[in-house]
This record gives sequence, C-alpha cells and structure tokens, in this order.
Amino acid sequence: MFKRREFLKAAGAGLMLTVLPNLSWALAPAGYKRLLVLVELKGGNDGLNTVVPYGSADYYRLRPGIAVAREQVLRINGDIGLHPSLAPLMPLWQDKQLALLQGVGYPDPNLSHFRSIEIWDTASASQQYLSEGWLTRLFHEQPTPKNFAADGVVLSSQVLGPLDGGARAVVLSNPQDFARQAKLVADQPPGHAGSALEHILKVEGDIRQAAASLAPLPRTAPSEAPTAGPKPKGGFGVAVRTLTDTLARGVDIAVARITLTGFDTHGNQQPTQGRLLAELADGLAQLRSEMTRLGRWDDTLALTYAEFGRRPRENGNRGTDHGTANVHFALGGRVNGGLYGQTPQLAGVSEGNLPHAIDFRQVYATAIDGWWGKDSRNVLGGRFATLPLLRT
Repeated sequence: MFKRREFLKAAGAGLMLTVLPNLSWALAPAGYKRLLVLVELKGGNDGLNTVVPYGSADYYRLRPGIAVAREQVLRINGDIGLHPSLAPLMPLWQDKQLALLQGVGYPDPNLSHFRSIEIWDTASASQQYLSEGWLTRLFHEQPTPKNFAADGVVLSSQVLGPLDGGARAVVLSNPQDFARQAKLVADQPPGHAGSALEHILKVEGDIRQAAASLAPLPRTAPSEAPTAGPKPKGGFGVAVRTLTDTLARGVDIAVARITLTGFDTHGNQQPTQGRLLAELADGLAQLRSEMTRLGRWDDTLALTYAEFGRRPRENGNRGTDHGTANVHFALGGRVNGGLYGQTPQLAGVSEGNLPHAIDFRQVYATAIDGWWGKDSRNVLGGRFATLPLLRT
C-alpha cells in the first residue's frame, strides 16, 4: 500500500510523475463533501428472500417452507421483485434512485462471520490479512479536509469496521452521549481514563474538534428540532435521525456507517427477516426524506453490505445457513437505478452456493473513484472496474 508518508517522501524526491495520473481524481470538485452512508446488515441477510426470483420454479423448489409467495412479491419485472416488507423502497425504485446489485461477493469465499466481515471491512483478498479498514487506508492516503469534524461516524455499533486502524472516527450513539464523553476526555489527564473511554482517547487529537461540531444544540421547543417529521421506527430509524440531526447543523463528515443486526436467520427466518427488512426500508425512506429536506439527497450515496449471503436451499429449521453471493442496495439522488450483476440462476441447484457476479471491491471502487473522485488503486490493492450506477 502506498502510505501518505511515502507519498510525501516521493513528492520531496521529485517522483511526482508516478502520482500525476491520479490528480484527475483528486481534483474532482465534490470530493468528500459528498456523503457516503454504509448500512451493514449484520449476520448475512438472505438475498433470495430480499430480491425474490418469483418467476423461478426452482426458487420455490429450493424453499418450500420459507419462499415469499408470488402474490406477495412487489414485482419489478416478470422475474424478480422485492420482499413485501420493502414497500417503502418502491417509490425510490420507481424514481430510478434505487439500484439492485445482484450476486455481490468475492473469490474463494469464507463462511465465518468474523473472518468474512474482516475481508469486507479491510477490502482484502480471501487469503490476505490486513490491519486497517479500507476507509482508513483511503483517508490516510487521501485525507479529508482538516475542517471536517471527523472522517466518519459510526452508529448502532461500537465496532469501527472499515474505519478501524486510525481513521478520525467517532462512535456516535447519540449527540448527547458523545458530548458528555467528550467533556470527560477534556477533563481527564492522559493515561488516567477508564477503559470505556479508550476508543475516544485513541483519537484524542481530533476529539475536541469533533465534539465542538457534533455536540447538540439545546432545544427549547419541538419546532426547533433539527429534523422534522414523524418519530422514527426502531433502532435503525433512530440512528438515521441521529445522523441527519447532526448533518442538519452543517457538520462535515465523509462517511457514516449504520449497523442493523439480527440477520443470522438459521431458524424461523420469515418473521425475523420481515421485521428487519421493514425496519431497513423505513429507515432508508426516512434517510431520503430528511436528506432531501436538507438539500443533500443528490450528494448522498447509501450502500448496504454484509459479510455474506445465505444458501439457496432452506435448512430443516425454516431458516437458511451461511452462503456466499448476495444482493445489495445502492440508493441516492444521483444513483442510476436499475438492475446490476446477475439474477441468481437456480436451475439445477441442489446444495451449495452460487457464484458471484460483482466483486464487492467493485462497489468500493465505485464509491471511491466515481462518488468521491479519489483514486482507489492503492486502497484496494489493484484496479477494480467501477459499476455504472452513478449519474453525473
């Protein structure tokens, strides 16, 4: 990986010729002013019951107990449709602001929750072990502006994921808690803090700047709330509200990650997944509504991801086991909605898994190169083709 310090050393040694081709990305006008929202579907959401191949008799053969009934599918063409709980996303699909990425995965997949999410978080190859998240490497090599409150914020999780390893990242349970923790940091001599503050101390050089930007304004009346609209549903909606409340104050960050957990559905999958997909869809619709109100929807790109998908055949507990290729969503005001990748080919499938059609690092390359106008080559360890899912 080409480290920032190596970049500076190369520049000082007059070796800029090797870097100059990358300036076309670096000079993109929007850059990190465009917001990336990563939505982690922790546990490995079942893609076949999310974007449902209802036109396939093999789908119903493989899933006699948990398949989504044809009459319940929200049809988007003659072969596939959305789970009924995803109804709040249909307006996005009809407005061509929702892209369905089918068959997202990677070569030689790993079915361990821990290892596979590590692969996704670090953007490594299956047999490669990296210590920094892919966003951390990006921000080290191509930093966010110094006046940004942080590189990114993490909501609904204490795990930094792609921001692990040194990014200016803040775990933002809610702005009030963060402000309280930041005050404790300011009052705490170095080396005397409790373990609960270790993460904050890790970024103590940036924490006061972030605190000043992210701390909430006092509210004296409901009408003064930064975000209008109905009360959000569930923890995911609350996290979306926390994010948009923070952004409403003009705070600059490049990325936000929100985790929705519970998708490891080995048994009795239908009610659990239906509830989670409804929470996801409500939250994403809320994100669109509130970012539109803030005038930032055209500069917002939301991407879902998970460590893996589920197997095509249901198991004996009316659930699904760890699988490989999965479906994911990309949505935003500049998203060129439609279908990408390949609809699962289930004919002849008995056991096992399906091959991937989109390498997940192509999705990351699309965010880095196409969305932010940066150069993904060193960050991803090679050049991955971007997906044509963004409009100018």
